[in-house]
Amino acid sequence: MEKKQLWYIIAGLAMLNVITLVLLLFKPAFLEGNKETVAEIGNKTISRQEWLTELEERYGEETLRDLVDQEVVLQMADDYKIKVSDKAIERELNIYKAMYSSAENEPKSEEKWKQQIKYSLLLEELLTKDVKVSEEDMKAFYEQNKSLFDLPASYHVSQIVVETKKEADAAVKELKDGSSFDVLAMERSVDEFSANQGGDIGFINEEDERVDPQVVEAAKTLKPKKWTGPVKLENGYAIVYLHEKLEGKKYDFKEVKNQIRRQMALEQMDIPVSARAFWNEAEVSWFYGDSEKQ
Repeated sequence: MEKKQLWYIIAGLAMLNVITLVLLLFKPAFLEGNKETVAEIGNKTISRQEWLTELEERYGEETLRDLVDQEVVLQMADDYKIKVSDKAIERELNIYKAMYSSAENEPKSEEKWKQQIKYSLLLEELLTKDVKVSEEDMKAFYEQNKSLFDLPASYHVSQIVVETKKEADAAVKELKDGSSFDVLAMERSVDEFSANQGGDIGFINEEDERVDPQVVEAAKTLKPKKWTGPVKLENGYAIVYLHEKLEGKKYDFKEVKNQIRRQMALEQMDIPVSARAFWNEAEVSWFYGDSEKQ
């Protein structure tokens, strides 16, 4: 990657910030001698300029570093002819959803999730491109850790939990009349954790100890975008809504071979999984604030 290409990226970002600030300066409120207000606390105000300045001071350098890292990985992967398949991205996405997902860490869009997974896989491939791992060692790892590659059937659900059957019936009636499930969960559900998330509890499966087993059983009977009638729980009743279902799958060795190779190689190398290792090769330099970084 030529140095000037990265400078174009950074210069473009800087120019975008300048343009944004110029547009803000010429808003009518500013022409009247006032700064645009984004918050009011009593007789005090916070302007957009104060907000943006604070954001840049707190997160500006970190955000710019992330953008540079992403571009470095993409361009170095292109230089080394390294690619990752859509199938590999989809597999990693499903494993993450089933094993690690919760309502709190779900991305705003699945596409952003896929982009992050692609970036992570490309970075791992770059870091381990020169490391050799024997077929015998990889197969031994697979046989010893087969359970790591078994994806259980999983269900992304929301729930409304109430204390009585009467309350559950009333909630069902409101849903039938067109009420929003997440709004109703926030208003009616006695399960504080999920209520604060609009009833969303992320992906669950039969081995999940966070939820009543009857919620999982109810989810099995649903089609996506549908909800149940009252479900009797150990304490109270629930109405269960299914967002998405992931079918269970056992991945064979060939399907996860590259994943195992990367994992074993990274363990051998014992280095941080970071794009910084390629900054010199990519001839990265930048100005942030008053300092030049390389």
